[in-house]
Amino acid sequence: MEIRILHVYKCTAISGLLLLLFFGCERVVSDLDSPGFSENPEVFINSFSAGLEYYPFEGSKIDAFSVDSETTFGRSTLSMRFDVPNEGDPEGAYAGAIFRDDNGGRNLSSYNALTFYAKGTKAATINEIGFGLDFFGDRFAVGLNDGLRLTTNWRKYIIPIPDASKLTQSQGLLWYAEGPENGDGYSFWLDEVKYENLSGLAQPRAAIMNGNDVRLTAFAGSASAVTGLTYTINQPNGVDVTVSAAPAYYTFSSSNTNVATVNDEGRVSIVGEGIAEITASLGSISANGKLIIDSASDFTPAPTPTDDPSDVISIFSDAYTNIPVDHFNGFWEPFQTTTSNDFEVNGNNVLGYENFNFVGIEFHINVPTIDGSEMTHLRMDLFFPDEIPANSALRLRLVNDVGGNETVASTTIRPNTNPALVSGQWISVDMDITSLGNRSNLGQIIFDADEGPGLQGASFFVDNIYLRR
Repeated sequence: MEIRILHVYKCTAISGLLLLLFFGCERVVSDLDSPGFSENPEVFINSFSAGLEYYPFEGSKIDAFSVDSETTFGRSTLSMRFDVPNEGDPEGAYAGAIFRDDNGGRNLSSYNALTFYAKGTKAATINEIGFGLDFFGDRFAVGLNDGLRLTTNWRKYIIPIPDASKLTQSQGLLWYAEGPENGDGYSFWLDEVKYENLSGLAQPRAAIMNGNDVRLTAFAGSASAVTGLTYTINQPNGVDVTVSAAPAYYTFSSSNTNVATVNDEGRVSIVGEGIAEITASLGSISANGKLIIDSASDFTPAPTPTDDPSDVISIFSDAYTNIPVDHFNGFWEPFQTTTSNDFEVNGNNVLGYENFNFVGIEFHINVPTIDGSEMTHLRMDLFFPDEIPANSALRLRLVNDVGGNETVASTTIRPNTNPALVSGQWISVDMDITSLGNRSNLGQIIFDADEGPGLQGASFFVDNIYLRR
């Protein structure tokens, strides 16, 4: 279950604080009287360290976290316990929160990793866990790239710090988000949670664009972002561990600022025609991968929709209020090649798909499905910047009851259909969906090139996706 955190709110875990009062604060490291911020490395060792507070994510189970005296590691007398709810729990869809130092932050620049011991009531994978989320901008957020795989035995885990010199005032000391596994909740524990300066961390590697050279067809006046930022180290046991890192750890540069500029947050602005390569470094490490901007003439936006908002359920459009969406590209492994490089032109957001074979937009995992019972059409605008081969076909599918008794409405667009599959101009698609007898549980929109090989590897843009009466 993928957790997408869209909103947050503050709520102190009173139960955890009460347990601290009952059991005492046996191993809190006192702040030094020297100037600057505390270098206290401890997060939880038999108790919260000084100043640490618990803030759940919106929509999570508020009381998912507690302090446990029964299940502990080694000589510890207390551990951190997390109870992941079952699917459908009215008190929260998942467990998730940050642990923040509210004494102003800590200087973690002398450490190279967050470490802890963990175990679960069953073998499971914590979807998201890391440090750096603080609800104050999250500039130095880090999370394990593929989640954290638990066993039923205590095991030590390492989350490396990409560039510790950046963490001179860090408040977000730990965060996590985990949902039910196959619909079922479970419990897991963390213990001996602290920052360390470990020896034996070797072969540091950084990457942008997931280490690939990605070409983006863009337009003067548009904007994009450097994505796929990762940091990898080899652990003392010889196994690599990779984290996703926030842009603030990196230094970005453009090979041609007359074509594209890039700021400290990896935001790319296309300012002229031509080609520019966006590259990056992490400290002294050159990052693998690059974003190649191929900028053409000025961008022509999609036509502004004219349907009355009361007759529309909008999925992606700046003209309407959009419903929640799980993702616009879930990247269905192992066969999908389609990547995303969405962009913005003068305040108008556009979905960009590259290296196309198939891709899906989903709204049925962590957000409600769509009741489109009163809707008759699926509408969207498409733009193909490159030449369309004669043997091309784009199939669109709208799926009801995903994973159950699926029903599908579909249409295929070719160079000789109406609308025609053409390049260099917006194509407005208005697909009749009344063939779907039941439209009350809509969960997916799928694009694929299976009916025409000419679009394999193509790029295209999408805007104004909505259901209408």
